[in-house]
Amino acid sequence: MTRYVIRRLLLAIPVLIGASFLIFAMVYALPGDPIRALAGDRPLTPAVQAQLRAQYNLDDNLFVQYAKYIGALLQGNLGTDFSGRPVLDIIEQRLPVTIRLTIVAVVFETMFGIIAGVLAALNRGRFLDNLVLVSTTVLVAVPVFVLGFIAQYTFGFKLGWFPIAGINQGWYSYLLPGLVLAALSMAYVARLTRTAMVEAMRADYIRTARAKGVGERRIVFRHALRNSLIPVVTFIGADIGTLLGGAIVTESVFNLPGLGRAIYDSVRAQEGAVIVGIVTLMVFFYIFFNLVVDVLYAVIDPRIRYE
Repeated sequence: MTRYVIRRLLLAIPVLIGASFLIFAMVYALPGDPIRALAGDRPLTPAVQAQLRAQYNLDDNLFVQYAKYIGALLQGNLGTDFSGRPVLDIIEQRLPVTIRLTIVAVVFETMFGIIAGVLAALNRGRFLDNLVLVSTTVLVAVPVFVLGFIAQYTFGFKLGWFPIAGINQGWYSYLLPGLVLAALSMAYVARLTRTAMVEAMRADYIRTARAKGVGERRIVFRHALRNSLIPVVTFIGADIGTLLGGAIVTESVFNLPGLGRAIYDSVRAQEGAVIVGIVTLMVFFYIFFNLVVDVLYAVIDPRIRYE
């Protein structure tokens, strides 16, 4: 297992380099002049523009800019935005907000998704099963920003159950945006769990366990559900990186000062260093959680070995 983990970590290095170059190239290809966007309505003098272009390497070609960026990155420097603030400081300030939002979303996704999938599988063809299928279809069909505005208006403005913006109320402020962020993933987890459970309940080892007089609860939770969790865990592990990226829309709707909102603001201001630094960090999280999922396979199913 140790050799497998080390090998996967070593393979992550070229993946991170390739991902950062693609992100850097896309930022480089953005239309417009970031210096003019920085100036706003008051144009800068040619001397000031030349100084800023030299300071941020904007006159260099793509490969020279990227080489300088990697050189600074190896020294622990992610660069600065156009106001002179280090990107690392922005990440340190914004990252806790996005992590809390993602934790709430993953808890909702895992808890409600698995429970709904198990109940639907155990009541296949009945009202509860149809209710889960219809509700998950609705969640998949409705865009996140529409769902966010509906949740804000209904549960925040009309009913007053949750705050509709900001983080002034601590973890309670993350419940509604976390539920909105998890809605799409929760629907997929519920459907995936239902399908896996239905197949498991038809398996020969389930019929054998029933013939031996094993209790139904033990059959469902010890045998069927455990064997059904591998595809679910795979999806949830990969989805954590998706939730971090998908927080862009949710954080904008609920006015949360997280990494997603920082990316949105940086794209508008053409802050290339901020975009590359944050998105590369999200790629690292995606790779890390996929590694965690691979290790969890051996815990869920002892038949899986990596040596």
